[in-house]
Amino acid sequence: MNTRRTLIALASLLAVVGTNVHAQSTTDKALAAEKFTLVAPFPPGGPIDTLARVLADGLAKRYGQTALVDNAPGAAGNIGMDKVKRAKADGHTLLVIPAGNLTINPTLMPKFPFSIEKDFVPVAMLAKTPNVLVTNPATGIKSVADLIARAKARPDTLSYASPGVGSGLHLAGELFKSQSGADILHIAYKGTPPAIADVMGGSVPLMFSNLPTVLPHIKSGKLVALAVTDSTRTPTAPEIPTLAELGVPGVVVPSWYGLLAPAGTPADVVAQLARDATAILAEPAVRERLQGQGLSAWDLQTTAFDAHIRDETARWAKVIKDRGITVE
Repeated sequence: MNTRRTLIALASLLAVVGTNVHAQSTTDKALAAEKFTLVAPFPPGGPIDTLARVLADGLAKRYGQTALVDNAPGAAGNIGMDKVKRAKADGHTLLVIPAGNLTINPTLMPKFPFSIEKDFVPVAMLAKTPNVLVTNPATGIKSVADLIARAKARPDTLSYASPGVGSGLHLAGELFKSQSGADILHIAYKGTPPAIADVMGGSVPLMFSNLPTVLPHIKSGKLVALAVTDSTRTPTAPEIPTLAELGVPGVVVPSWYGLLAPAGTPADVVAQLARDATAILAEPAVRERLQGQGLSAWDLQTTAFDAHIRDETARWAKVIKDRGITVE
């Protein structure tokens, strides 16, 4: 009797396993049927391009299929986003996108042409990098305490640069102002390079920037790092404290990047792509490559990633409203 029950249980188990294997192989077969296109809506170079190429290489190896990176810059990323929105929803055209396009632009841009919820499906969070508050050494500001004291003692005498109105780095500065009480004027530039050039040249004393972008200048002594805008110190530069450590809590603003698919992509395909992305980014050689650029993998898949996007969108909508930030 016991033997019979054992055989029945074993048969049931094999049936379940067989069904799962069949479902998995069916999804794999569908994904291996066509080439992949990873759309990066910004020019070559930088974290978006790096992540798109890492994923393209990984998917090509996993499915024995061609995987291309399509750099489609323009309109603050909207051109690339539109390509993916209009693509066939089968998992073969994917979008690698920074946080701002998902969580800031929908509130900031009066005529934002997409609905993140209706036009795309969140696949996975990919990676993040800390932002850092830097100053020109000629300012004599050596700490966040120095900065706050000077800003309060001499209102309207300090300013900070950003790559543009409504950028994540602009909003990091506004959040810092509201949490610290420091009165600092925002100066918007058209991109990161001219902003950094003017901070190093002494025209503007302060800036929030992606750590990988300014780390060489910090190491050379051309810029002084005051704090990172993350919840913990970064392994890339562990000597730089967080703002929370220095008495300015609530300014947790890492730059992060996600993977999206067109709306209507089957749930099993989305789930498989999320697992693929996580596995690719966990490979030791990939981790080393990302760490070399100040990036660290951040594993949030599908539902958890979707919740994070919603939370961040609500958070930045409040900052935009409270600080009266507008763009034409």
